[in-house]
Amino acid sequence: MATRESDSITREGMDRLKEELEYRKAIVRTEIAERIKVALSFGDLSENSEYDDAKQEQATNEARIAEIESILNRAQVIDREKISTTEVTRGATVTLSSEFGMETYLLVNSVEENIFENRLSTESPVGQAILNRKRGEVVVVRTPSGMQEYTIVDIATGV
Repeated sequence: MATRESDSITREGMDRLKEELEYRKAIVRTEIAERIKVALSFGDLSENSEYDDAKQEQATNEARIAEIESILNRAQVIDREKISTTEVTRGATVTLSSEFGMETYLLVNSVEENIFENRLSTESPVGQAILNRKRGEVVVVRTPSGMQEYTIVDIATGV
């Protein structure tokens, strides 16, 4: 089966998801089970908010586990050797210039996005605008703060 662009993920992103999955299965499940056990000891479940809260947390945790497993089952790690330095692709490190200065971002899958770590999703407005563009090109993007112009200064391998 061919890998879709949306299934590609960095090695670091894959490792983070695996760590989160293990943590949720080994630690969070156990903690929630203990909370449910304690809440059950209170007796009447009809007015037992501790039980209701723990069951809700359990459902949320199990949903996240299923989501991570689904992502990992579909994901293909980006091959560093195949990252273009002439055209912006997922896995590339891109330096952009704007009126606010220079910023460097690693372009990633939306499940890896973390703007505080300069990990920019290719599905974000800026990510979409620069995807498949070349060094020196200028793009104009509608951002929450209005229209913003970016110049692609550099493209490097970044995974």
